[in-house]
Parts: sequence; structure tokens; C-alpha cells
Amino acid sequence: MAFIDSTVVNVALPALQTSFHATVVGVQWVVESYGLFLGALILVGGSLGDLFGRRLMFVLGVAIFAVASLSCGVASNIDQLIIARGIQGVGAALLVPGSLAIISTSFGEKSRGQAIGTWSGFTAITTAVGPVLGGWLVEHASWRWVFFINLPLAAATIAISLWQIPESRSAAEGHVDWLGALIVTFGLGGLVIGFMESLNLGWMNPLVLAGLIGGCSCLVLFLFVETRVTSPMVPLTLFASFTFSGTNLLTLFLYAAIGVFFFLFPLNLIQVQGYSATTAGAAMLPLILLIFFLSRWSGGLVTRYGARPPLIIGPLVVALGFILFAVPSVGGSYWIVFFPAVIVLGFGMAITVAPLTTIVMNSVGQDRVGAASGINNAVARVAGVLAIAVLGIVMVKAFSARLNQSLVSLALPPGVVEMVQSNEIELAGLQLPAGLDADTRACLTASIADAFISGFRKVMLICVGLSVASAMVTRIMIPENTN
Repeated sequence: MAFIDSTVVNVALPALQTSFHATVVGVQWVVESYGLFLGALILVGGSLGDLFGRRLMFVLGVAIFAVASLSCGVASNIDQLIIARGIQGVGAALLVPGSLAIISTSFGEKSRGQAIGTWSGFTAITTAVGPVLGGWLVEHASWRWVFFINLPLAAATIAISLWQIPESRSAAEGHVDWLGALIVTFGLGGLVIGFMESLNLGWMNPLVLAGLIGGCSCLVLFLFVETRVTSPMVPLTLFASFTFSGTNLLTLFLYAAIGVFFFLFPLNLIQVQGYSATTAGAAMLPLILLIFFLSRWSGGLVTRYGARPPLIIGPLVVALGFILFAVPSVGGSYWIVFFPAVIVLGFGMAITVAPLTTIVMNSVGQDRVGAASGINNAVARVAGVLAIAVLGIVMVKAFSARLNQSLVSLALPPGVVEMVQSNEIELAGLQLPAGLDADTRACLTASIADAFISGFRKVMLICVGLSVASAMVTRIMIPENTN
């Protein structure tokens, strides 16, 4: 459920935008509210399972996720949907770490690796199937079924969990870092609010300033708090390892690029290129399948060459993939225009993912691998949340600048120009004024598509820079012969 929902919603975004006549900020919040709570609370979710019972927290997470999914499906406006998505994120923060913890405690050392490998395989399969299934549901039923499908899955999961999974908890005493969780949630939330609402309200608006200043202050306070509490959710002593710090900085840059790409690419395919929701979902299948089928091979690269070479080469190949995505305009065959870029991007990620996971685990002591993995997972999710907020501004500004240039040359009535400009924040989902003649409507549609492609190219080039920065971090911070 969690892995399907993290990918399937992106394919439904154009339908959501049309259904609610939402701006790109509203659409961003649909993705961000889920990622924000999941990224901020995933470490707390693991701690709660250790303290109160892993099965209990897992089942509770599934139940919360199911209720929130129902709320998403029946939402009558974008605000209700955003709130329900946030609650979904809370449920996911309980069930995702709970599922891995249950596997780790249910299997012995010899079979645990195979069990976790099976878990990883199923997450890859659901990540691949999710967009295609979601696209089909959007196209043939309604975007609401993207959320309703979670209800039977949740019922089956809860029944199987209560029937087959024994309860387990940590024997060691510990405490939940509620203060740290609260502060980091407010910190990330403040930054996201500040960046995203700046598009609607301007940088000097009190809400925007309060969000940015308050968010930064909370994150600084979070670092201070984590050095004082007895059971910190982020043990800062782990960052004393230069390798661990480097891998998390690499993760921040690379997954920021990947996060904003998966947000914007479905909008490009559906709203600009004219793909159906199902086809758009299937367009990314080769990327995910490459990561899945090459993961064992890329894991072997660490044994043969160490982690450093793959973590330099992989992000550079990812950068090449983003360059290829920056080239196309409107139209052309998928197999010629997008398929090569998808393959290159997927190959780059396949080279990177397994070595990155391995080096995170090996950069700390055996007794800290759970915390290290959790932190790296949280960094990857937070990177996507912040990238969508920050690079969303770049996208909207570039779109507006290019569209305004086109409007000057079209010689439209002032009222039409004013109406189009006032709705530029909807990007390619912009609804054209009624009563336009066919030629004017065609010219405006072409201008909107051209403006979106212009913004998309700029964001892809920034993603190139982030991917190259990931490779540079590896070169500078990760020693040679690191496994």
C-alpha cells in the first residue's frame, strides 16, 4: 500500500488538478503532505514498534492508512484531500519500518537476508505496477479508486497480521523522542509552507516569512535537542563517520533530483504530450524494472571494486539521463523521444542504489545499522519533499516568463491576457477562457505547452547539477576501497 501510493498518486495528479481546478501549489501539497509526515516520523515509527510491539504498530499503521485512504477517496475539495494525505503519511510512518522490523525479528541470521531480499523485490514490483494500475483506474474509473483500492488490501493485511505474525518488542529500555519528532515536523513543514506559498503570496508575506524563519529555527533547534535527549531519533554521533555523512549528502542531492522528476514527468506526459494516464504510468516501467533486475549485479560491484567507483559512475549516468529528458519538446514517438532517457536514467539508478545501501550499512557499527538505515531512508524522503517545494518555484517562474513572452506576440484582448496570467500557477493544467475562436485557442494551447517544456528543461538541468554534485560528494568524502 505504502509503495504503491508513493508512486501511483503522481499519475493521478492531472486528473486531480482538473477535478478540483487546483493550482500547481495545491497539487504539490497532495504529494508533499504525505512525504512530509512520512519523512519526519518514519524514525519515530520504528521506535514505537520497538517499545510497544512491532505487530501492534504495524497493524495500527495499516488501519490509519486505510481510514485516510477512504477520506482521500471521498474528498470533496483539495484541502480535504491534502489533510487526508497527511494522515496517510502518518500511517505509512508506522507500517513501513514496522514491516522490516517484523521480518528482521522473525528470521534467523542465515535466512534474514533472503527474507529482506524478498521484501525488497515486492516493493520493486509494487513500485513498478503502481503507476500502471493507477493510470488504468484514473482512465477507466476515477482518480478516487487510486485510494479506494487500499481498503481491501488493508483488510487482508490486518487479518493476516493478527493470524500469522507473533508480537515482538525490544528487550532494551528506550524512549520515544517526541520532542525531536515534533520539532523536525514543524521545521520541515515551515520550510515547505514558506517555499510553496511564496508562489501565491510573495516572499514578503508574513506567512511565508514565518514559515521560512520558523522552519530554519526549528531545524537548528532540532540539532541542539538531539544532542541533549537520552534516546534521540537521529543519533548525531553517527555523522562523526565521514563516510556516513558523505553517503547521506549524496542521498540528499540524488533523491532531490529523482523526487522532483517523478512529480513533473507525469504532468508533462499527460497534460503536454497527450498521453493517457495508463500510458504515462507504463512509461516509467523500464526504469523500475532495470533497478529490480540489475540490483544483484550492482551489489556485486561493491565486492569487486568497492563502493566508491559505482557511486561516482552511477550518478554521472543519472545526470546523462536528465540531459536526455531536457532535449524533447512536444510530440514524437515515445520510443525515440523518451525511452532512451528512461533507460539511461534507470541504468544509472541501478548502478547506484545497491552500493549506496551497502555503504550506509557498513559505515557504522553493527549495533547501529538500524538507525543508519532509518536515517538514510528519511533523508531520501525529505530530499524529495524539499525539492518539489523549491524547484516547484523554478518551474512556475520559468513557465510564467516564457508564457508571458508568447502572450505579447499573440495580440489577445486585454481581458483574455489578464485571465491567463492570473491562472499561470496552474501550469499546463491552465483552463482557457470560454468563447475563444479555434485559431486563438490552438495558439494559446501551443504557447502553454511550450512554456511548460521551457520550465521542465530548466528543472531537468538543475537535476543534472544535483546528480553531478552527488558524484563529487562521493569523490571528496568517501575513501577509496570502501565496501
